[in-house]
Amino acid sequence: MNARLLVVDDEQSIREFLRLLFEEEGYRVTAAGSVTEARERIGRQDFDLILSDILMPDGNGLDLLREIRKAQPNTAVIMMTAYTSNKSAIEAMKLGAFSYLSKPFEVEELKVVVTKALESTGLASENQYLRRELEQKYEFSNIIGKSTEMQEIFSLIKRVARTNSTVLIRGESGTGKELIARAIHFASRRSVKRILSINCGALPENLLESELFGHEKGAFTGAIGAKKGLFQEANGGTLFLDEVGEMTPSMQVKLLRALQERKIRKVGGATEEPVDVRIIAATNRDLAESIKIGDFREDLYYRINVIPIHLPPLRRRREDIPLLAEHFLEKYTASLEIDSKPISSEAMRVLEGHRWPGNVRELENVIERALALSTKENLTTADLPLAMVQGEERLPGSDARLPDEGLDLEAYLDGVRGRLMQQALERASGVQTRAADLLGMTFRSFRYYAKKLGLTGSTDEDEG
Repeated sequence: MNARLLVVDDEQSIREFLRLLFEEEGYRVTAAGSVTEARERIGRQDFDLILSDILMPDGNGLDLLREIRKAQPNTAVIMMTAYTSNKSAIEAMKLGAFSYLSKPFEVEELKVVVTKALESTGLASENQYLRRELEQKYEFSNIIGKSTEMQEIFSLIKRVARTNSTVLIRGESGTGKELIARAIHFASRRSVKRILSINCGALPENLLESELFGHEKGAFTGAIGAKKGLFQEANGGTLFLDEVGEMTPSMQVKLLRALQERKIRKVGGATEEPVDVRIIAATNRDLAESIKIGDFREDLYYRINVIPIHLPPLRRRREDIPLLAEHFLEKYTASLEIDSKPISSEAMRVLEGHRWPGNVRELENVIERALALSTKENLTTADLPLAMVQGEERLPGSDARLPDEGLDLEAYLDGVRGRLMQQALERASGVQTRAADLLGMTFRSFRYYAKKLGLTGSTDEDEG
């Protein structure tokens, strides 16, 4: 995003000159002709940098500087005056001005000072950003899960975080792919820099290219100034590419080149710039299938799939549902400023039996809605969506009941397991790895039970 500047000067010619000068540089410029007008502007909007005259008819720029330091402490301020005074210069610097310039000033000198001032505010903003992020949810302790699969993922994340390797996170929508990406970043040495993210499927190709690589002034209609891309903004840090499987073929080529060369070229640019960015990509698509039908480049797939992480859907980690529900209860009772409300055992059974096509995100929304609308001391089935209570999207087996005469559980489970595994093999054309994926099983586990249950017609993946 281009920097926002405020020019404060009672001389219209200077205001207009500075406005045109810095708009040509690509900044967004607002002008004020008095201290009073400047106060109004500052009260309505945050600025990255303020250029202010000292002597004005309705007040003193040094007084305005004091107010800016209180109202917008991270904003850089450059003081300007036609009446050079060592005393006022010293006072301005003591009050926190970035620089003090005498009129008339050299245009190139002014540009350099403004650039340096904005770089200083960028560092301050980045430090504040990091503190906010680290204090929030992007720590391992805030990723909920006691299931075996999630524990294995936590262990993998800790190992991955120590490296600079590219990571590909697979999983259905709502499984928490970005949460995992941020956990990796904040546990890594790159945590002192930013993690930036973009949804590759949400933007048209030309806009996505500009967002990733930046553009030069005049590169296309509306490019009134040069703009940094996310690769530059995240330099030294991490770039999270969500829904990377939605990229067009030509964008895949450009991304592949950037990853291979570790250099980027702005749209409309003639030179390449080196970048140091860790890529974490995510997708809810089966990229191997996309490669087969020609929608995704195989060389790009191998470039981003250095360390794969597969997030299981919530229906495959049912033991985590009570933990997640309690987590969201605590979160939203605090944000809604209401008393804690326990979930009734009947309501919890409904939650555990639901199929959760929207995964963790859907569960969070259900809990938030239930708390917001509930009028009782605890959450019951009456507070849950009717379709959920009536059993739509319910998991197979969630309504199972024990016969009066009892049953041989192991034999019963083996029977169900065998039928489902055979169906999965048929659907996967005999390829065990694909059949295992359909059932949410590891290949090793699938192979073990296939042998134990005497399933026929199965083959290894290289035979499929």
